[in-house]
Amino acid sequence: MVQHVRSGKLKALAVGSAARSPAAPDVPTVAESGVPGFEYVVWYGLFAPSGTPRAIVTRLNEAVVRSLRLPQLDQQLRGQGSEPRPTSPGELASFMKAEHARWALVVKATGLAGKVNP
Repeated sequence: MVQHVRSGKLKALAVGSAARSPAAPDVPTVAESGVPGFEYVVWYGLFAPSGTPRAIVTRLNEAVVRSLRLPQLDQQLRGQGSEPRPTSPGELASFMKAEHARWALVVKATGLAGKVNP
């Protein structure tokens, strides 16, 4: 989408992250645009089946972290507006737990519980 904004095909109104995106520093955040505390970002995680031996999980994580730190891949992802943040399995678990708690409050407050097909 960043390419379309840069070309003028799209106009970016705001980004959902807490801080402005380095890929589009002139685009304000939603919070700056009048919705204080708003933050929503797309994130990706790599998962293995339950019961996968810890040594394999560690090895996979190390390979992914190494890959995300390759200058060429880092540059390509940032050029698309992504901000790679390699983490450990424990950090991902903590992040997911916090996200679940945060979005559970949103679902409850909006009355969406039970109204969306899984």
